[in-house]
Amino acid sequence: MVFYKLMERKYEWSVKMAEGGIQVIDRVFDIVELLAEHEAGLGVTEIARRLDLNKTTVHRIVNGILKRGYIEKTNEGRYRLGLKFVAVSSHRLNSIELSTEARPYLMELTNQLGQCCHLAILDGCDAVYIDKVEIARNLRLYSQIGKRIPVYCSALGKSLLIDKEDWRIAEILQACDYEPLTDKTIRSPQVAFDQIMEARVTGWTIDDEEHDEGIRCFSAPVYDYTGVIIAAISTSGPTMVYTKDRDNEIANLVIDTANQISERLGYWKDKRKQK
Repeated sequence: MVFYKLMERKYEWSVKMAEGGIQVIDRVFDIVELLAEHEAGLGVTEIARRLDLNKTTVHRIVNGILKRGYIEKTNEGRYRLGLKFVAVSSHRLNSIELSTEARPYLMELTNQLGQCCHLAILDGCDAVYIDKVEIARNLRLYSQIGKRIPVYCSALGKSLLIDKEDWRIAEILQACDYEPLTDKTIRSPQVAFDQIMEARVTGWTIDDEEHDEGIRCFSAPVYDYTGVIIAAISTSGPTMVYTKDRDNEIANLVIDTANQISERLGYWKDKRKQK
């Protein structure tokens, strides 16, 4: 009986702790949402009064958020939203703007080549699809928004690494698993690194049946207004359609499309980062 009573008390304590944690999270967001409505900021006393909270509780929560950079303290002692909120939300906003601006150009490229086109961003060792334009008859490719593909064996992944520092490229490639997805999958970080170095000169990358057997993929990077690569576009097609004698033709169309999207985002070539 003693054991079960102890377990019952432990359970009740756990529930109370969980509820307390949720309550703290609610208060954190209450404060954040309140500060979002007051550009000039608010003091601890005013925050406590508006949210009907204890000043000590508000002070403790505010200091915690302050340390993470999500709010900042003015010279007058008021608290307002910090720049970290801008940095965090910009990833989402950029993604929305990017997809909106890129889609017409992806549609045009799809119409020109008659094959599926993708837009992707970098996340760790993967390229992640954020948009896709396809044709009804293309049954060979099974891709979807949010799908992740390894950088070492995808044209998109290689393009996304072009403007990274050499040491960063090496670091990312070294962290990859190098799973052999096809007989032609790259198995060496050095080979992938060399291809990316070559792409800095040509402006485009290729996946020659490295990710999907019988599929060739061409990609080029998309730059934002600061000259940083924020995405890459690609076109993929069966080897019988994307034959090697068409490499330059397809690559040039992909580069031109990527450049048009980059220009829509405020990029011009003189802003490209120097290596």
